[in-house]
Amino acid sequence: MSTTVETPAPDQTCAYCGSRVFDHDPICVRDCTADCGSPEYFCNYACLSAYIDENELTFGDACEWSPD
Repeated sequence: MSTTVETPAPDQTCAYCGSRVFDHDPICVRDCTADCGSPEYFCNYACLSAYIDENELTFGDACEWSPD
């Protein structure tokens, strides 16, 4: 499976806060386990982290570990 990397438009906004991503330190995230859908752009790691928390994207995933 391959993915094409493209630079987003200059006015691309953050998927979380709506700020222009290039006014900050942009991050591109793509879910390649589900047909590599459209990328989501975030203006910084804080917005990405908040988006993950608010959408419960780590619930029931490998982020929970038990020695048992």
